[in-house]
Amino acid sequence: MCSCEEPRWGWGHCAPGPILLLSLLLAAPLGLLGEETRQLFEFDSTNTSDVAAEPPGKPYPPYSLAEFSWNNITDSLDPATLSATFRGHPNQDPTRAFANGSLTFRVQAFSRSGRPAQPPRLLHTMDTCQLEVALVGASPRGNRSLFGLEVATLGQGPDCPSMQEQHSIDDEYAPAVFQLDQLLWGSLPSGFVQWRPVAFSQKQGGRESALPCQASPLHPTLAYPLPQSPIVRAFFGSHNNFCAFNLTFGASTGPGYWDQHYLSWSMLLGVGTPPVDALSPLVLGIMAVALGAPGFMLLAGGLFLLLGPKRYSEYQPIN
Repeated sequence: MCSCEEPRWGWGHCAPGPILLLSLLLAAPLGLLGEETRQLFEFDSTNTSDVAAEPPGKPYPPYSLAEFSWNNITDSLDPATLSATFRGHPNQDPTRAFANGSLTFRVQAFSRSGRPAQPPRLLHTMDTCQLEVALVGASPRGNRSLFGLEVATLGQGPDCPSMQEQHSIDDEYAPAVFQLDQLLWGSLPSGFVQWRPVAFSQKQGGRESALPCQASPLHPTLAYPLPQSPIVRAFFGSHNNFCAFNLTFGASTGPGYWDQHYLSWSMLLGVGTPPVDALSPLVLGIMAVALGAPGFMLLAGGLFLLLGPKRYSEYQPIN
Protein backbone atom coordinates (compact mmCIF):
# COMPACT_ATOMS: atom_id res chain seq x y z
CA MET A 1 0.00 0.00 0.00
CA CYS A 2 2.93 2.32 0.33
CA SER A 3 6.00 2.98 -1.76
CA CYS A 4 8.98 4.55 0.02
CA GLU A 5 11.38 5.06 -2.89
CA GLU A 6 11.53 8.80 -2.19
CA PRO A 7 9.70 11.32 -0.01
CA ARG A 8 6.68 12.57 -1.88
CA TRP A 9 4.18 13.67 0.74
CA GLY A 10 4.66 16.93 2.55
CA TRP A 11 3.69 15.21 5.81
CA GLY A 12 5.64 11.97 5.59
CA HIS A 13 8.15 9.86 3.71
CA CYS A 14 5.90 7.43 1.88
CA ALA A 15 3.91 7.92 -1.29
CA PRO A 16 0.60 6.07 -0.89
CA GLY A 17 -0.38 3.30 -3.23
CA PRO A 18 -3.73 3.29 -5.04
CA ILE A 19 -5.57 1.35 -2.32
CA LEU A 20 -4.53 3.83 0.38
CA LEU A 21 -5.42 6.81 -1.79
CA LEU A 22 -8.83 5.30 -2.48
CA SER A 23 -9.32 4.63 1.23
CA LEU A 24 -8.59 8.28 2.02
CA LEU A 25 -11.09 9.47 -0.56
CA LEU A 26 -13.75 7.08 0.70
CA ALA A 27 -13.44 8.29 4.28
CA ALA A 28 -16.07 10.98 3.68
CA PRO A 29 -17.58 12.42 0.52
CA LEU A 30 -16.71 15.97 1.59
CA GLY A 31 -13.18 15.35 2.91
CA LEU A 32 -11.15 14.65 -0.20
CA LEU A 33 -7.44 14.85 0.69
CA GLY A 34 -7.88 18.36 2.04
CA GLU A 35 -10.48 19.30 -0.57
CA GLU A 36 -14.07 19.99 0.43
CA THR A 37 -16.91 20.69 -1.95
CA ARG A 38 -19.21 22.90 0.05
CA GLN A 39 -22.14 24.10 -2.00
CA LEU A 40 -23.91 23.46 -5.29
CA PHE A 41 -24.77 26.77 -6.95
CA GLU A 42 -27.48 27.49 -9.50
CA PHE A 43 -27.81 30.65 -11.60
CA ASP A 44 -30.44 31.91 -14.02
CA SER A 45 -28.50 32.92 -17.14
CA THR A 46 -31.51 33.85 -19.27
CA ASN A 47 -30.58 37.54 -19.50
CA THR A 48 -26.81 37.12 -19.25
CA SER A 49 -24.55 37.20 -22.31
CA ASP A 50 -21.16 37.66 -20.62
CA VAL A 51 -19.57 34.23 -20.09
CA ALA A 52 -17.01 35.57 -17.59
CA ALA A 53 -19.53 37.56 -15.53
CA GLU A 54 -19.42 37.11 -11.76
CA PRO A 55 -21.92 35.80 -10.89
CA PRO A 56 -22.94 34.40 -14.29
CA GLY A 57 -26.59 35.22 -13.71
CA LYS A 58 -29.25 35.66 -11.06
CA PRO A 59 -28.34 33.32 -8.17
CA TYR A 60 -30.86 30.93 -6.67
CA PRO A 61 -30.46 29.80 -3.04
CA PRO A 62 -27.50 27.34 -3.08
CA TYR A 63 -27.72 23.70 -2.06
CA SER A 64 -25.50 22.96 0.95
CA LEU A 65 -23.83 19.60 0.56
CA ALA A 66 -23.65 19.31 4.35
CA GLU A 67 -27.44 18.88 4.23
CA PHE A 68 -27.36 16.04 1.68
CA SER A 69 -27.93 12.39 2.50
CA TRP A 70 -25.56 9.93 0.83
CA ASN A 71 -25.79 6.30 -0.24
CA ASN A 72 -24.08 3.41 1.51
CA ILE A 73 -20.63 3.33 -0.03
CA THR A 74 -20.35 -0.46 0.18
CA ASP A 75 -23.04 -0.77 -2.50
CA SER A 76 -20.90 1.00 -5.10
CA LEU A 77 -17.38 -0.02 -4.10
CA ASP A 78 -15.66 -1.84 -6.96
CA PRO A 79 -12.24 -3.30 -5.97
CA ALA A 80 -11.59 -4.37 -9.57
CA THR A 81 -11.59 -0.77 -10.86
CA LEU A 82 -10.54 0.79 -7.52
CA SER A 83 -13.59 3.05 -7.67
CA ALA A 84 -16.66 3.97 -5.66
CA THR A 85 -19.56 6.39 -6.09
CA PHE A 86 -21.21 8.68 -3.55
CA ARG A 87 -24.77 9.52 -4.60
CA GLY A 88 -26.72 12.12 -2.66
CA HIS A 89 -29.77 14.35 -2.61
CA PRO A 90 -30.96 17.09 -0.23
CA ASN A 91 -32.58 16.01 3.01
CA GLN A 92 -35.06 18.86 2.62
CA ASP A 93 -36.32 19.28 -0.95
CA PRO A 94 -39.56 21.32 -0.85
CA THR A 95 -39.48 22.02 -4.61
CA ARG A 96 -38.78 18.33 -5.36
CA ALA A 97 -35.97 19.38 -7.69
CA PHE A 98 -34.12 16.17 -6.80
CA ALA A 99 -37.15 13.88 -6.87
CA ASN A 100 -35.68 12.05 -9.88
CA GLY A 101 -32.14 13.39 -9.69
CA SER A 102 -28.93 13.17 -7.72
CA LEU A 103 -25.48 14.64 -7.28
CA THR A 104 -22.73 12.02 -7.51
CA PHE A 105 -19.04 11.95 -6.66
CA ARG A 106 -17.16 9.09 -8.30
CA VAL A 107 -13.64 8.52 -7.00
CA GLN A 108 -11.12 6.23 -8.63
CA ALA A 109 -7.55 5.27 -7.84
CA PHE A 110 -5.14 3.89 -10.41
CA SER A 111 -2.70 0.99 -10.32
CA ARG A 112 -0.63 2.26 -13.27
CA SER A 113 -0.13 5.28 -15.48
CA GLY A 114 -2.48 5.98 -18.34
CA ARG A 115 -5.59 7.87 -19.42
CA PRO A 116 -9.30 7.16 -18.86
CA ALA A 117 -11.42 6.26 -21.87
CA GLN A 118 -13.78 9.22 -21.41
CA PRO A 119 -12.84 12.89 -21.99
CA PRO A 120 -11.10 14.94 -20.79
CA ARG A 121 -8.71 11.97 -20.44
CA LEU A 122 -6.35 13.49 -17.89
CA LEU A 123 -2.99 11.77 -17.66
CA HIS A 124 -2.77 9.88 -14.34
CA THR A 125 -0.13 7.98 -12.39
CA MET A 126 -0.18 5.58 -9.44
CA ASP A 127 0.06 8.54 -7.05
CA THR A 128 -3.20 10.11 -8.25
CA CYS A 129 -6.93 9.70 -7.90
CA GLN A 130 -9.67 11.02 -10.13
CA LEU A 131 -12.80 12.71 -8.82
CA GLU A 132 -15.75 12.99 -11.20
CA VAL A 133 -18.72 15.14 -10.22
CA ALA A 134 -22.03 14.56 -12.01
CA LEU A 135 -25.41 16.22 -11.66
CA VAL A 136 -28.03 13.92 -13.17
CA GLY A 137 -31.79 14.28 -13.51
CA ALA A 138 -32.28 17.20 -11.11
CA SER A 139 -34.90 19.74 -12.21
CA PRO A 140 -33.41 23.20 -12.76
CA ARG A 141 -35.19 26.20 -11.28
CA GLY A 142 -34.78 28.21 -14.49
CA ASN A 143 -35.06 27.59 -18.22
CA ARG A 144 -31.32 28.11 -18.76
CA SER A 145 -29.77 27.35 -15.39
CA LEU A 146 -26.02 27.26 -14.93
CA PHE A 147 -24.55 25.24 -12.09
CA GLY A 148 -21.37 25.60 -10.08
CA LEU A 149 -19.48 24.26 -7.08
CA GLU A 150 -17.73 25.94 -4.20
CA VAL A 151 -14.48 24.14 -3.41
CA ALA A 152 -12.52 24.75 -0.20
CA THR A 153 -8.93 23.60 0.14
CA LEU A 154 -6.12 23.80 2.68
CA GLY A 155 -3.70 26.67 2.42
CA GLN A 156 0.00 26.45 3.17
CA GLY A 157 0.90 28.86 5.93
CA PRO A 158 -0.82 32.21 5.49
CA ASP A 159 -1.02 31.86 1.70
CA CYS A 160 -3.39 30.03 -0.58
CA PRO A 161 -2.14 27.43 -3.07
CA SER A 162 -1.04 28.86 -6.39
CA MET A 163 -3.31 28.41 -9.38
CA GLN A 164 -1.62 28.00 -12.75
CA GLU A 165 -2.72 27.69 -16.35
CA GLN A 166 -0.83 25.57 -18.86
CA HIS A 167 -1.45 25.93 -22.59
CA SER A 168 -0.67 23.47 -25.35
CA ILE A 169 -1.20 23.12 -29.09
CA ASP A 170 -2.18 19.48 -28.56
CA ASP A 171 -5.91 18.71 -28.32
CA GLU A 172 -6.01 15.03 -29.29
CA TYR A 173 -7.15 13.80 -25.88
CA ALA A 174 -9.56 16.68 -25.12
CA PRO A 175 -10.72 18.11 -28.47
CA ALA A 176 -10.68 21.91 -28.72
CA VAL A 177 -9.40 22.28 -25.13
CA PHE A 178 -5.90 23.72 -25.18
CA GLN A 179 -5.57 24.47 -21.47
CA LEU A 180 -4.87 22.65 -18.22
CA ASP A 181 -5.50 24.30 -14.84
CA GLN A 182 -3.85 23.18 -11.63
CA LEU A 183 -3.40 24.03 -7.96
CA LEU A 184 0.05 23.59 -6.46
CA TRP A 185 1.18 23.53 -2.82
CA GLY A 186 4.72 24.74 -2.11
CA SER A 187 7.71 25.39 -4.34
CA LEU A 188 8.32 21.65 -4.68
CA PRO A 189 4.70 20.47 -4.80
CA SER A 190 3.71 18.01 -2.10
CA GLY A 191 0.25 17.92 -3.62
CA PHE A 192 -1.63 19.09 -6.68
CA VAL A 193 -5.04 19.24 -8.31
CA GLN A 194 -5.43 19.28 -12.09
CA TRP A 195 -8.42 19.78 -14.34
CA ARG A 196 -9.26 20.93 -17.84
CA PRO A 197 -11.61 23.92 -18.03
CA VAL A 198 -14.35 21.89 -19.65
CA ALA A 199 -17.48 20.03 -18.52
CA PHE A 200 -19.95 17.94 -20.50
CA SER A 201 -23.73 18.00 -20.89
CA GLN A 202 -23.92 14.40 -22.14
CA LYS A 203 -22.72 11.16 -20.60
CA GLN A 204 -20.68 10.32 -23.69
CA GLY A 205 -18.60 13.48 -23.50
CA GLY A 206 -17.55 14.99 -26.80
CA ARG A 207 -16.88 18.29 -28.51
CA GLU A 208 -20.57 18.84 -29.27
CA SER A 209 -21.50 18.63 -25.57
CA ALA A 210 -18.48 20.50 -24.15
CA LEU A 211 -19.21 23.34 -21.71
CA PRO A 212 -16.74 26.01 -20.57
CA CYS A 213 -15.60 25.76 -16.95
CA GLN A 214 -14.80 29.06 -15.23
CA ALA A 215 -12.69 29.12 -12.03
CA SER A 216 -12.66 32.13 -9.72
CA PRO A 217 -9.47 33.28 -7.96
CA LEU A 218 -8.67 31.63 -4.62
CA HIS A 219 -9.47 33.58 -1.48
CA PRO A 220 -9.16 32.82 2.25
CA THR A 221 -12.40 31.59 3.80
CA LEU A 222 -12.46 34.13 6.59
CA ALA A 223 -16.17 34.83 6.27
CA TYR A 224 -17.21 31.52 7.82
CA PRO A 225 -15.54 28.57 9.53
CA LEU A 226 -15.25 25.23 7.79
CA PRO A 227 -15.82 21.89 9.51
CA GLN A 228 -12.60 19.91 9.45
CA SER A 229 -12.67 16.33 8.29
CA PRO A 230 -11.01 13.78 10.61
CA ILE A 231 -8.93 12.67 7.63
CA VAL A 232 -7.77 16.25 7.05
CA ARG A 233 -6.86 16.69 10.74
CA ALA A 234 -4.99 13.37 10.79
CA PHE A 235 -2.74 14.27 7.89
CA PHE A 236 -2.45 18.05 8.12
CA GLY A 237 -3.04 18.85 11.80
CA SER A 238 -5.88 20.78 13.42
CA HIS A 239 -4.62 24.33 12.82
CA ASN A 240 -5.00 25.10 9.16
CA ASN A 241 -6.24 27.97 7.11
CA PHE A 242 -8.66 27.27 4.28
CA CYS A 243 -8.98 28.88 0.88
CA ALA A 244 -11.92 28.61 -1.49
CA PHE A 245 -12.74 29.09 -5.14
CA ASN A 246 -15.85 28.65 -7.26
CA LEU A 247 -16.26 26.62 -10.43
CA THR A 248 -19.06 27.51 -12.86
CA PHE A 249 -20.03 25.19 -15.70
CA GLY A 250 -21.56 26.32 -18.98
CA ALA A 251 -22.65 29.53 -20.63
CA SER A 252 -25.98 31.11 -21.54
CA THR A 253 -25.46 30.16 -25.19
CA GLY A 254 -24.63 26.82 -26.74
CA PRO A 255 -25.16 23.43 -25.06
CA GLY A 256 -26.07 23.30 -21.40
CA TYR A 257 -27.53 21.29 -18.57
CA TRP A 258 -30.97 21.97 -19.99
CA ASP A 259 -30.30 19.69 -22.99
CA GLN A 260 -30.39 16.32 -21.23
CA HIS A 261 -30.40 17.30 -17.53
CA TYR A 262 -26.86 16.04 -17.27
CA LEU A 263 -23.59 17.68 -16.21
CA SER A 264 -20.22 16.10 -15.49
CA TRP A 265 -16.77 17.43 -14.65
CA SER A 266 -13.63 15.71 -13.37
CA MET A 267 -10.33 16.57 -11.75
CA LEU A 268 -7.17 14.75 -10.72
CA LEU A 269 -5.79 14.83 -7.17
CA GLY A 270 -2.30 13.61 -6.43
CA VAL A 271 0.95 13.83 -4.51
CA GLY A 272 4.44 14.56 -5.72
CA THR A 273 5.17 16.20 -9.06
CA PRO A 274 2.15 16.65 -11.36
CA PRO A 275 2.10 14.55 -14.53
CA VAL A 276 3.16 16.51 -17.61
CA ASP A 277 1.52 15.94 -20.99
CA ALA A 278 3.92 15.28 -23.84
CA LEU A 279 2.98 15.96 -27.44
CA SER A 280 0.87 13.10 -28.74
CA PRO A 281 2.05 10.86 -31.61
CA LEU A 282 -0.62 12.39 -33.86
CA VAL A 283 0.66 15.95 -33.34
CA LEU A 284 4.28 14.82 -33.67
CA GLY A 285 3.40 13.15 -36.98
CA ILE A 286 1.64 16.26 -38.27
CA MET A 287 4.60 18.43 -37.28
CA ALA A 288 7.04 16.04 -38.94
CA VAL A 289 5.06 16.08 -42.16
CA ALA A 290 4.57 19.87 -42.10
CA LEU A 291 8.24 20.58 -41.44
CA GLY A 292 9.68 17.72 -43.46
CA ALA A 293 7.69 18.09 -46.67
CA PRO A 294 9.34 21.36 -47.86
CA GLY A 295 12.82 20.01 -47.09
CA PHE A 296 12.05 16.77 -48.91
CA MET A 297 10.84 18.67 -51.98
CA LEU A 298 14.00 20.80 -52.06
CA LEU A 299 16.19 17.74 -51.71
CA ALA A 300 14.30 15.89 -54.44
CA GLY A 301 14.57 18.90 -56.78
CA GLY A 302 18.30 19.18 -56.19
CA LEU A 303 18.86 15.50 -56.86
CA PHE A 304 16.83 15.72 -60.04
CA LEU A 305 18.94 18.60 -61.32
CA LEU A 306 22.17 16.79 -60.48
CA LEU A 307 21.28 13.31 -61.62
CA GLY A 308 18.62 13.99 -64.25
CA PRO A 309 19.16 13.40 -68.04
CA LYS A 310 21.55 15.85 -69.73
CA ARG A 311 20.40 17.84 -72.78
CA TYR A 312 22.91 18.33 -75.57
CA SER A 313 22.79 21.04 -78.25
CA GLU A 314 21.98 20.00 -81.83
CA TYR A 315 24.58 22.42 -83.20
CA GLN A 316 28.09 21.14 -83.77
CA PRO A 317 30.98 23.42 -82.96
CA ILE A 318 32.88 24.76 -86.03
CA ASN A 319 36.45 23.57 -85.93
